[in-house]
Amino acid sequence: MKDRFQDKLGFGTAPLGNMFRDIPEEEALATVNAAWESGIRYFDSAPFYGAGLAEMRLGEALSNRNRDDYFLSTKVGRVISDELEDTSSRDLGEKGGLFEFGRQNKIVNDYSADGTRRSIEQSLKRLRTDRLDFVYIHDIAQDFYGDNWLSQFEIARKGAFRVLTQMREEGVIKGWGLGVNRVEPIELMLDLEEAKPDISLLAGRYTLLDHERALQRVMPAAQKQGMDIVVGGPYSSGVLAGGTHFEYQKASPEIISKVEKIKNITDRYDISIKAAALQFSLANPAVTSVIPGASRPERIAEDKAALNTVIPASFWEEMQEQHLVAPHAPLPTTIKKGEL
Repeated sequence: MKDRFQDKLGFGTAPLGNMFRDIPEEEALATVNAAWESGIRYFDSAPFYGAGLAEMRLGEALSNRNRDDYFLSTKVGRVISDELEDTSSRDLGEKGGLFEFGRQNKIVNDYSADGTRRSIEQSLKRLRTDRLDFVYIHDIAQDFYGDNWLSQFEIARKGAFRVLTQMREEGVIKGWGLGVNRVEPIELMLDLEEAKPDISLLAGRYTLLDHERALQRVMPAAQKQGMDIVVGGPYSSGVLAGGTHFEYQKASPEIISKVEKIKNITDRYDISIKAAALQFSLANPAVTSVIPGASRPERIAEDKAALNTVIPASFWEEMQEQHLVAPHAPLPTTIKKGEL
């Protein structure tokens, strides 16, 4: 399962949709180019990221690259309208204001069969490509829909699930699954007889700060059923990379305290929190790739260095002794040398 991508480090483009700040076009394109020059060949995007802005920027940056040389994924569930709206008034559930600096085009939630096809058609144009490798059904979870998430899931089951299965069978895409920030939708999908997903993107739920729930069912079930997991948000919205956000909001005092405890240990071992975060996520045998986001070119070099940092086994032993990682979590020390 772990050899789907040649390089375990991918690139998440959510920040390129002007997440949290207005990013200059030149800086966004330079960041994608830095990722390419570093050897990254898996790029993930979504219509939701800045109402198509991230896809447009990614498409521009990759337009002169050989399409056979990289993997590309995006998401369905949101159709971008020509109608404009006030970005600050969007109902984004727990993630209000996330893309306040993105495009003003109205974002329409639609997990139906027709909506799925329309979303893919739009994405292909924005990405300036003729094909997608993987497609994730985006955000059918509690953080966006509250108690209504199950009804949205049911629309997707009858719509997007079946359309994407047909596309895979026809060879139009290599695989499909969910792209969510909660474990429950993936648990539910894996329990269905009809759904046979190949790969899913789990953001923020398999990190140093939050992994115990995923270890209970999602990771074992994914491995058993042969569904790869791509870990998104390995830095927990930035708080594990020197930022102040956790779960797309200002980090709580409790989270800040936990990060400080981890940092105390990483400082003593002279390693970065980024190194610990990336390598922890990749240590689980269900995980095929980890895709941190970036909006500055220099962050790419940091990520590559973090991935290649040698971390002694005693570091992970201390992390467990301090109850900073679950006692049953797979650790990098159990991975054969060179597997990363």
